[in-house]
Amino acid sequence: MTKPAVIDTTVQKTHEWLGEITQRLGFNNERAAYAALRATLHALRDRLPPEAVAHFGAELPMLIRGLYYEGWHPSAERLRSSHDEDFLDSVRRELTGHHELQDAGRVVRIVLAILDDRLGPNQVEHVLAALPKDARVLWREAVQEESDRQ
Repeated sequence: MTKPAVIDTTVQKTHEWLGEITQRLGFNNERAAYAALRATLHALRDRLPPEAVAHFGAELPMLIRGLYYEGWHPSAERLRSSHDEDFLDSVRRELTGHHELQDAGRVVRIVLAILDDRLGPNQVEHVLAALPKDARVLWREAVQEESDRQ
């Protein structure tokens, strides 16, 4: 029995995303890149209303989409509490145990810049419009800083 081509494609895209994160982080640790991507995606997801979560998730490669939805329990209360919580603090909490990723600001800048590069401009604008102001500003600053570094 042969596996569907979509599986090979999503595995390849996932490795490409993780490889780019690894490269920008400056060390060869795909496990750390996975943790960085996961923590940042969860922080984004938890600040979006359910309709925007679904819209954004649909644009992600299949394996990354599963990572994005992992542990998600949509509720109005969760959305309110996430809006009040600092974005970087939520990322830091998910990165506990990854000593190489303790600079949450740098991790978030890298992942957000990659998301910005890999997703279409319309999708990015749709997500930005749904995010709270502090997360929107963080995304735009991250893209600018990463652009200036390259």
